[in-house]
Amino acid sequence: MITLTSDFGLKDPYVAEMKGVILSINSKTMIVDITHDIEKFDIRTGAFILASVAPYFPKGTVHIVVVDPGVGTNRRPILVESKQGFFVGPDNGVLMLAAQKLGSEHIFELNNPKFMLPKISSTFHGRDVFAPAATYLDVGVKPSEFGPEINNAINPEFVKVEKTNGSFIGEVLYIDGFGNIITNISQNEFAETKAVKVKLPNISVTLSLKKTYAEAKSQEPIALFGSHGFLEIALDQDNAAEKFHVTAGDKIQVTPV
Repeated sequence: MITLTSDFGLKDPYVAEMKGVILSINSKTMIVDITHDIEKFDIRTGAFILASVAPYFPKGTVHIVVVDPGVGTNRRPILVESKQGFFVGPDNGVLMLAAQKLGSEHIFELNNPKFMLPKISSTFHGRDVFAPAATYLDVGVKPSEFGPEINNAINPEFVKVEKTNGSFIGEVLYIDGFGNIITNISQNEFAETKAVKVKLPNISVTLSLKKTYAEAKSQEPIALFGSHGFLEIALDQDNAAEKFHVTAGDKIQVTPV
């Protein structure tokens, strides 16, 4: 099974070209589209979407992610081997949130021309490098055959959370369709607490830590750990991101109280 995530949209031929390459190598491959509606060049959102869905796919699934504003530059194409599956895409951080979540074990640079198309476009590695590599991987080629193992893959700021004087310093990863503010602060980093003090660029507020959205009173802002295990700031039946003027990438400080 191979999944596809990109910022291509569906108007252009790019997604179909990648699928054509995959099926030309192995016509029996099962292809699952995660989304092609990532905002153009939005590496952070691509990383969040991948980290959210990857744990629910069968072991051994190969995930291709093409959110790649640096295509054709000296950024490397890579393959990440985790305990549950594989990730193929650019070395720009888009793979690392999911890889860390699923237990990254090895990372390889994709540089073996045997597993690429004969002609490599400088603007479309999704078709010419990632799609064939993922398909050969899916049919059993060992990860080590694609290129040398590396230990210096880009680890972007949005996967990092600092702890200082009892506070967690992180980022807003994603604003979902309900306006919930999803941070990169994981439930695993928290001890038991009933409330948190939250500092964002336009607000500083103490919020009750709830288990469900429905526990909030009408228009009450709350904090909770959502279905992906990250701390969220939500507003009962309203848009918290609009209310507090928050966008993805904003810094956030959270202090248990």
